[in-house]
Amino acid sequence: MRSVGVEEELLLVDNESGEARALSHAVLAMAAREDKDEDDAFEAELHRQQLEFATSPHKDMSKLAQEIVQWREEAARHAETLGAAIAALATSPLPVSPTVGTGARYQWLEENFGLTTLEQLTCGCHVHVHVESDEEGVAVLNRIRPWLSVLLALSANSPFWQGKDSAYNSYRSRVWGRWPSAGPVEVFDDADAYHEQVRAMVATGALRDDGMIYFDARLSANHPTVEVRVADVCLEPSMTVLLAMLVRGLVETAARQWRAGEPPAEVPVALLRLAGWRAGRSGLEEQLVSPVHLRPVPAQEAVESLFAHVRPALEDAGDYDEARDRLSRLLRDGTGARIQRETLARAGSLRDVVNECVRRTRRGV
Repeated sequence: MRSVGVEEELLLVDNESGEARALSHAVLAMAAREDKDEDDAFEAELHRQQLEFATSPHKDMSKLAQEIVQWREEAARHAETLGAAIAALATSPLPVSPTVGTGARYQWLEENFGLTTLEQLTCGCHVHVHVESDEEGVAVLNRIRPWLSVLLALSANSPFWQGKDSAYNSYRSRVWGRWPSAGPVEVFDDADAYHEQVRAMVATGALRDDGMIYFDARLSANHPTVEVRVADVCLEPSMTVLLAMLVRGLVETAARQWRAGEPPAEVPVALLRLAGWRAGRSGLEEQLVSPVHLRPVPAQEAVESLFAHVRPALEDAGDYDEARDRLSRLLRDGTGARIQRETLARAGSLRDVVNECVRRTRRGV
């Protein structure tokens, strides 16, 4: 069974106003003083209003769930001592003036990308799944391409931007897409072709290094994993675990197809971009582009096609029943984007939206 790890980016917000606060350095210092394990888990991100943690790799999804809750709770505990809280929000509902971090890398990004860097206060969820080799990893990347837009729709959790309704369910995906190296990519002949394209992209001088390869899914530069980066950070931990289950199922299914000699679907990048746009716009509320037929279908139909595609892998991993229950709940209750909009309609203010999301971030409901 393949191991899975998760990276989550969280928003630091004021306990009273709900506004994003530039406190990541203070939280990281507290974590480092208390426990070296925490120091290893938490990292600074591009903006000081956000904090990232990474789990260990797990084969047992219940252990992955426990660790996600653990690090969310630890981050919340540290934030509370500073009069703040954490919220698993992919964008800030309230207006914010992001503060770029002080590291040399972040300063380079600000100097070279200007407003794109300044406005890039977005929080995503990255899922790492173990692969045996770069060849297997590239074979997986080639075969999961059409399905990634459905993962984005399932995770959609960013309807608001600078105090306004963006009309998108995942506006983070639109902001993230401003990076020139972000988005879907073509099918690669083999691992050598993948690495050659990465080298060629860095050689243009437009990218600082291969850490700026922001593909929707890529080979990790630091771990023997495929890293799926397309999703918003999920509002509740249970939905992060569902995302991890589905990504592991996709990776295992793709690897089996490769070993069986089944070629990848040659879907043009232009169509994948349109499918990603539709997923960010609609979430689960309207139609999505079918990963199979590349035509508009009801969102639930696209989701069910994904679930059917990975069902054998889910069953073999022992994840099927749990994934089915979590997915049914998501289809019933809606994504984080719907929850945010419903909270605004009920409570009347974006501050209330942030408060509700703070509550759901630590353990869900």
